[in-house]
Amino acid sequence: MKKTHYRTLWLSDIHLGNKDCKAEYLLSFLENVTVDTLYLVGDIVDMWQMTKQFRWPETHNRVMHKIMQISQNGTKVVYLPGNHDEPLQSYSGMAFGDVDIKRELIHTTLQGKRYLVLHGDQFDGDVTLGKFEAWLGDKGYDLLLFLNRWYNRFLAWRKKEYWSLAGYIKKHIKGANDAIARYRIACCKRAAEMELDGVICGHIHHPEMTLENGIEYINDGDWMENCSALGEDEQGNLALIHWLDICNNHQNVTVIPSTSPTTKAA
Repeated sequence: MKKTHYRTLWLSDIHLGNKDCKAEYLLSFLENVTVDTLYLVGDIVDMWQMTKQFRWPETHNRVMHKIMQISQNGTKVVYLPGNHDEPLQSYSGMAFGDVDIKRELIHTTLQGKRYLVLHGDQFDGDVTLGKFEAWLGDKGYDLLLFLNRWYNRFLAWRKKEYWSLAGYIKKHIKGANDAIARYRIACCKRAAEMELDGVICGHIHHPEMTLENGIEYINDGDWMENCSALGEDEQGNLALIHWLDICNNHQNVTVIPSTSPTTKAA
């Protein structure tokens, strides 16, 4: 398949180091695109999870190497740390090699539209009702990912394509939809206060493009459930990229299997 060129790409919530990271799909995506500017919109490395159990499969290593290769080959790469890679937030305004670190920024498209770009954990206080609700939500999400993992192992055994069971269940849980709505409102309120056209974020693992009180809300999704990204083409148009759908519809897209050796702490 011919490589697709983007003026800008947004990727978030990759969660390298987490067993639910779909690094093999991300590698296939990165091998099939070229880009002028790449925004890594937080939770790229799951430092939270790695403090509990160090896990770094070869496919995760290859993702890191691919990103560094991209940055060295002329693509501008900007890393906007989130909550799972929080230690990097203190380096905002600095650079590691060819990668700039910023907590948030404003991106202007070729059509002149201005968007606030940030991970989105800045709005956690507007989404959660309290510590117990936050704890309950975390445990519920862990359960969704557990079900998603085993369901897709069953699909793989049946030689079926990957499908996000977690995403499907989450869409049908009222509490999850209410939290997503509160998050969307908080993001757009911030963009409106800054007199911007919209906001581009990640954090909640729910790809979406919509209008909220005249402000464009765009969530680029994740690489644990949805395998999605946001792209700006050479005319300045923005569109969500659902890589699973592309893989399922193109037989000549190769997905690197995640059967490489895994490194774990003793």
